[in-house]
Amino acid sequence: MENDKNRPLEQEFEFEVVTLNERGEVIRRHPHQAQQFREELPNGVGLDMVAIPEGSFLMGSRLNFGYPDEHPQHWISLPRFFMGKCPVTQAQWEVIMDWKPPYRCTGAPRPVDRVSWYEAWEFCERLAEKTGRAYRLPSEAEWEYACRARTTTPFYCGQTITTDLANYVGEHIFLAEPKGIYRHETTEVGSFSPNAFGLYDLHGNVWEWCADAWHDDYEGAPTDGGAWESRTVSAHVLRGGCWHDPPHLCRSAARLKHVPGEGEDYFGFRVALTSLEQNSDSARYSWGRANRKVYPTRFLARQLRRWFHRSR
Repeated sequence: MENDKNRPLEQEFEFEVVTLNERGEVIRRHPHQAQQFREELPNGVGLDMVAIPEGSFLMGSRLNFGYPDEHPQHWISLPRFFMGKCPVTQAQWEVIMDWKPPYRCTGAPRPVDRVSWYEAWEFCERLAEKTGRAYRLPSEAEWEYACRARTTTPFYCGQTITTDLANYVGEHIFLAEPKGIYRHETTEVGSFSPNAFGLYDLHGNVWEWCADAWHDDYEGAPTDGGAWESRTVSAHVLRGGCWHDPPHLCRSAARLKHVPGEGEDYFGFRVALTSLEQNSDSARYSWGRANRKVYPTRFLARQLRRWFHRSR
């Protein structure tokens, strides 16, 4: 059981969820509530974490829809966990890390970009050391479950999407919605309507790193919601699409493969927590010694990158 003394207070917040039809017209606006807590970071910066309820869902795309790597569909059951309300911002990055990525799009409330998987993992480790909570990257299953928020449509807002609800290349359409705009850059996090769990920016803006190693399809995938790792595969998974993608790459089931040592213009991430338990030793272990043991080369690469950034 979690120690009440070390458990932050969860607070309810309210928001509006929008549903679209195939023409991109709003057919429903409905109020929702969710639980969140705020992690207070240095310099008055906060990190909002939203409670994602336990549940089961069908992960991937239905037969004859989507790409081959989104199949086969399979049931996943997940316990309650916490997910960042928004992608990690540049303001949050800069109060935790002692160096800045060479941002493609600058601005404190914008998502951090040009971040590699290794660097996202290092942020989680430093955040864990600072707060005593075992912050980590979400698993791919957690990410899709949190994105869908109990929907089964291609997007959490319905059968299609518009640039009034997400940041992507609006010159392309998904179904029968009107063309939108192409912003050519990231937008401030939280600029659009959230999903039914209270999460923002899951479609478009920046691709988000997940903990999992890349697999070409879901044959043999775990069903407990945990990260699917591999000792033989170096590439890792990103989800969500970005401001430079057409809408079909921003679907809830869409996936991207990339090597973990490169941070492209469109790559960011959000953090996750299994529990609010505050224990600095366990937090350090979960993202330090454990990963060092399973992936020793990752630990060495992180140490080299840290030296490089500090010596510039």
